[in-house]
Amino acid sequence: MKSPIRLSKCLMALALAALVACTSSPDKRVLQYLNTEGYGNRYPGNSLQDNYLSIGDSIGYKDSYNPISGTGRIAVDGTIDFDEAGRVWVAGMTKEQAEVYLTEKLLAYYTEADVKVTLQTAYKKYWILGEVGGSGQKTISGDLTLFDAVMQAKPKDHTANLGRVRLIRADPVDPIVINANLAQLFVTGDSTFNMVIQDNDIIVIPPTMLAQVGYFISDLIFPFTEVFSSVFQGLMSVSKFGNLGNNNKKNGVF
Repeated sequence: MKSPIRLSKCLMALALAALVACTSSPDKRVLQYLNTEGYGNRYPGNSLQDNYLSIGDSIGYKDSYNPISGTGRIAVDGTIDFDEAGRVWVAGMTKEQAEVYLTEKLLAYYTEADVKVTLQTAYKKYWILGEVGGSGQKTISGDLTLFDAVMQAKPKDHTANLGRVRLIRADPVDPIVINANLAQLFVTGDSTFNMVIQDNDIIVIPPTMLAQVGYFISDLIFPFTEVFSSVFQGLMSVSKFGNLGNNNKKNGVF
């Protein structure tokens, strides 16, 4: 017969194992939701190859057979107001897909319809982070390569590791992370990794090995320098207060 102490230890071990098992695997519903929703955007696509509509874009439409024309800005729910059809969902569609879809909507009210669409898309964006002078969200304007994006962000001369630039195309199902050696462009002219930037790309310029060591040392001594700085400022304040008191005594204030 097991002793009470040994039994309690066994129960604690089983409880710990169950807790680890529960925390190590994500909830299936959460995982399904993440895989369905994608990386923070409901309407993904490559606008440089096949421009697509997203929230904030504006479209113009005109029917060739009926006196129907107008403009619409895509609302936060991905829809526009479209005459008799009311609110219709167009976000995520290309120009051609929107023309077919809106024509089908009108054919419910007219015998003939042929809608033509013009696009006025809002800006598309990417992010650049790390050892650059201008990090943050940037706008894609035309054909922008990885090298162009990095150079425009002004990489830091002594800390930016251009041989290990990371291009991240995030996705919960099929993410892509490319380690690009942009330094080869300067050495051999090899442009293998100088790909075109797409919507929502993330570019990370890591520090060099020497810069990482410097940052590590700086993080180690930072608490001490903060303490010394506070103590020094306190001593200076006391000294200044004491000098002020002595001057007041000399001037007959006290």
